[in-house]
Amino acid sequence: MIRAARRAVAPAPGRSVSVPAPVGGWNARDALANMPATDAVSMTNWFPQATYAQLRNGYTSFATGITGWVETIMAYVGGTSNKLFAAAGTVIYDITAGGTASSSVTSLTNARWQYVNNTTSGGSYIQAVNGADYMRVFDGTNWHKDTDGVPYNVTGVDTRTCIGITLAHNRVWLTQLNSLKAWYGPTGAIGGAFNALDLSSFCVRGGYLMTIAAWTMDAGYGMDDMTAFITSKGEVLVYRGSDPSSVSTWALIGVFWIGSPVGRRCTVKYSGDLLIITRDGVQPMSLALQSSRGKPTEKITDKIQQAVSQAVSSYASNYGWQLLPFPNENMLIVNVPLQESAIQQQYVMNTITKSWCNFTGWNAACWELYEDNPYFGGNGYVGKAWNGLSDAGGDILGNCLQAFNYFKAPGTNKQYTNIRPVFYTNGTPTVSTQVNVDFDLSDPTASASFTPTNVGLWGTGVWGTSLWGGSLAISQEWQGANGVGRCAAPHVIANCQGFNLQWMSTDIIWRPGGLL
Repeated sequence: MIRAARRAVAPAPGRSVSVPAPVGGWNARDALANMPATDAVSMTNWFPQATYAQLRNGYTSFATGITGWVETIMAYVGGTSNKLFAAAGTVIYDITAGGTASSSVTSLTNARWQYVNNTTSGGSYIQAVNGADYMRVFDGTNWHKDTDGVPYNVTGVDTRTCIGITLAHNRVWLTQLNSLKAWYGPTGAIGGAFNALDLSSFCVRGGYLMTIAAWTMDAGYGMDDMTAFITSKGEVLVYRGSDPSSVSTWALIGVFWIGSPVGRRCTVKYSGDLLIITRDGVQPMSLALQSSRGKPTEKITDKIQQAVSQAVSSYASNYGWQLLPFPNENMLIVNVPLQESAIQQQYVMNTITKSWCNFTGWNAACWELYEDNPYFGGNGYVGKAWNGLSDAGGDILGNCLQAFNYFKAPGTNKQYTNIRPVFYTNGTPTVSTQVNVDFDLSDPTASASFTPTNVGLWGTGVWGTSLWGGSLAISQEWQGANGVGRCAAPHVIANCQGFNLQWMSTDIIWRPGGLL
């Protein structure tokens, strides 16, 4: 019997798919198999803009000559001048001019100050307490302290025992260590006789007063503004009125329960509301008091809640938790101290898209916004963040594993052969790429090569072929991939210094196999 020759079977043709950049940001909530294609399993030092992912900007060393970790930065806002101070160890430094810092106050006990700017008929002041030293007051020229005489003297409470300070209804409030008493001063004053508001009878869960915050329900300022007293156990007592000594102008609105607050700097004014870091995540006060603790979508950290919960469980007692809005770049920064006075990172949200990422390489013990720019306290220096395209002369390393994708064929085994990230850049990035298959989370090891394409600078572009886009050029080179599986995710690591890098999309080629 003669057998017919067996025909060679041609491989299935390759299919090309394009995936937008991970503008949906870091997703630490959903299952790996159920994330939107524009989300990311991890997203470090890539900031999710509305239409692309941007390798974050760097920082410059703004002020040096400081001994120890900078644990507080204070911005003085005067009528005609602004100043910037940094506290480290036992010293408060003047760093307004940058460069080498100069000592302003010495022989202090610690550098963990809480402060307010307070403008009265007598002038504009910084008032600061740290739970160990007498209250310090800066008048625009010199530093003073409680016990220096009128108007700086405080009576009724020992300011050395006060760890928090708030300005509400033109009145200074002090939070005392390990106490449920809040102390309030006269209106329009920086010193004088302070009286106690004892909250212990209302706080059935006990604990102590963590912080006091001015809060409004109408996103403005007026007589309906309220004062919120937040305890270490997560009880929130909300009062309406301006004079606690008068029953006709001071009333308890209610006692609420939220997750326990994390850190003394757990609150910040944000878009007419008050944000608070709690063990349940970061949430607006207005929504926290209107819903139950069991409603996670009311937290702005909902999409990264698992990561936040793990960080709080591990590091809640570390000093350095703080919130900082950065409006110029549409950012909200949550400082996360992984190791006190050693290693910190930031969870960062795009305030327009509500997409998250995390930043590393900025070891910040504290933050402050000064003249619309963010500054952070490091070990022996103050850094100016989002400034320049390197980390004080070092590389910026971005690492992103995008969401896994079945490419509309969930039951089909696929061979992934090529990957092509598409960037806009004004340099030649060092990039490692790979296609991770079937929920493999490992990093790529081989570097890819990229050659930016002319974008059509005026006088150099070719009409009809060049793109017009300023100084950024398209970089899109196919790289080999080697993976077999049902789903895949683009994985991109970029190491850059001195130029911009924007990730626009990723193309992947795969060949279908059989059902497995």
